Amino acid sequence: MQMNEQNIEPVGSPSRGGKRVQPGGELWRKIGKIALRALACVLTLAGALVITVLLSLRMICSDAFPTAQQMFVTTILETGQMKFLASWFLSPEEIQAIVDQNSMQALDAQVDSTLIHIGGSGQVDTGGTGTAEQDIEVVEVAGATYTGTMMIVKDPSRVSLATIYPWRDEGVTLDQLVKDSGAIAGINGGLYNSTNNTGGRPLGVIVSHGEIQFNKPHQYPGLVLVGFTEDHLLQIIDIDGMSAAQVEELVKKEKIRDAVTFQEEASDTNNHFVQLIINNEARDMKGQGSGLNPRTAIGQRADGAVLLFVTDGRGKSGHLGASSGDLISVMQQFGAVNAANLDGGSSSCMYYDGEYLMPSVTFYYANSSWKLPAGFVVS
Repeated sequence: MQMNEQNIEPVGSPSRGGKRVQPGGELWRKIGKIALRALACVLTLAGALVITVLLSLRMICSDAFPTAQQMFVTTILETGQMKFLASWFLSPEEIQAIVDQNSMQALDAQVDSTLIHIGGSGQVDTGGTGTAEQDIEVVEVAGATYTGTMMIVKDPSRVSLATIYPWRDEGVTLDQLVKDSGAIAGINGGLYNSTNNTGGRPLGVIVSHGEIQFNKPHQYPGLVLVGFTEDHLLQIIDIDGMSAAQVEELVKKEKIRDAVTFQEEASDTNNHFVQLIINNEARDMKGQGSGLNPRTAIGQRADGAVLLFVTDGRGKSGHLGASSGDLISVMQQFGAVNAANLDGGSSSCMYYDGEYLMPSVTFYYANSSWKLPAGFVVS
């Protein structure tokens, strides 16, 4: 039987419609199809995840789970970038009602400096680990929803405020701030512009070594000045409504040497608090008092020792964070006569003796901190 040679294609040279196809062409088509299918799967999973998260948040924000609803709202309003999530599911009136039900009572008393006697009695047996000089103790603290580190600095004159002044757009990490100031330890401080982790510009008021380096008390409502006098006494002073000139007068009168500001505001857009303990009086709370977040707090014992406390949260090590009640309880346990909450969230961090004891909770800064313009340091 004769074969028609015109119908025979050379091996390895397939053709379609009279056009020759390169030997590897079919392979690349298959790879392309697989890649498109993989991309479609990834996009589908991402979409499903987003939908699941949104449905979960809607469920949490429903009246069916009042405790979860209150915790979500009070927590999210303390964040820097995620506050808008509450307004996706609740009206301003509903948000404000939740804030009002879970707020902190005013604590307007002025710090009584006569209750502090530097080098005197008031020490607390913490079981912590001290340095060779026995002037700094580090104690691990475990709570139900957080882990934290308490640093006790027995000589308050060693605590000051380091800054990057003159200000610029980009700040530095806490370890750099500590090293540049010749210190051994440090924590983050007060309000600052954290947009896109630039961190070079403070907000409110900054006093460092007796010099007012930033003075815009009108930037935010409810500002509270937190820092130390020339006599090394911790002060917690409400400066809400003050002008820059009035702040200058206050700093001069009270002999403030190092201080930052944080915000006291409970509204449908913010849920911040500052005063924790004043003159041994703990602040009263309504409901849960606050949400759960990473925290940074500062206090002072009767013997003058300074208490620096930082916690984790926001999923770090599976923890949600600490509440205002947690901070008060820990500060009381360590003997604080006066104590204040500072900037928290992703800003919370503690550095000591060449390592981060508490790094940022943000996963891509897991072994570092956000960039800061200032922080309390220990010389």
